Amino acid sequence: MTFQGPDDPREWEAIASAFLRRHVEASGAKGVVVGLSGGLDSAVVATLAARSLGPERVLGVILPASESDPADREDALLLAQHLSVETVERPVGSAVAAVLEAVGKVGRHVRANATSRLRMVLLYAEAQRRDFLVCGTANKSELLTGYFTKWGDGATDLSPIGDLYKTQVFALGRHLGVPQRILDRKPSAGLHPGQTDEGDMGVSYEDLDRILKGFELNQGVDEVVRRTGLAKDLVERVDRMVRRSEHKRRLPLAPKVGARTVGHDWRRPVQVD
Repeated sequence: MTFQGPDDPREWEAIASAFLRRHVEASGAKGVVVGLSGGLDSAVVATLAARSLGPERVLGVILPASESDPADREDALLLAQHLSVETVERPVGSAVAAVLEAVGKVGRHVRANATSRLRMVLLYAEAQRRDFLVCGTANKSELLTGYFTKWGDGATDLSPIGDLYKTQVFALGRHLGVPQRILDRKPSAGLHPGQTDEGDMGVSYEDLDRILKGFELNQGVDEVVRRTGLAKDLVERVDRMVRRSEHKRRLPLAPKVGARTVGHDWRRPVQVD
């Protein structure tokens, strides 16, 4: 029988909390940094961190861009107050403008990726000055479809919700008592006005997760279509998204020369005393 994992948000919380405590302790870090966007994913990660490590060991970093919706900042501050975690605000607009001036005229996607990467630069700067780790906020739906920026929001030390689909993150957020205003928001990376995740991907998270769950259980396209009743062209498109984004989930490729190669067959378990 194929292992499908626990389906109770209380178990998800217990697993993620134990994960955070274990790896923060193993690294010798004093706490974690979380980028607070005002959205659900960062709210769930910050809540997990505050409940498992203590709010005093969590720093929320607000990273507004020049085109950010002011409501994003308001909701980030609402969550920080709800959790009693410290926050700092580090606007990223001037840094993005400097990069774009250096490279010249670019399209919207280049600007969005530059914004994401510069946000991660600031998160790591805040983490290093405090001897903290950077906690990522990507969920399994985003990781599998490549809906993240390589070396941007995909570059973190820990990914507490990385094995939870977006629909599971919604359920976990309700379980954790995330403020209703945040639960009701349309998921968005906040990279340009009016942007939404589902609009970018062209599929609802509910349908996307049903498709991805089938792939996780080794079901082929035709089987997923049969089980979900969704259109075959949609299922095939999601399959292509997963395949084409594989490079984003791996270390840079290197030709094999030695006995064991980083990113290929060099594996060492985490040692925890």
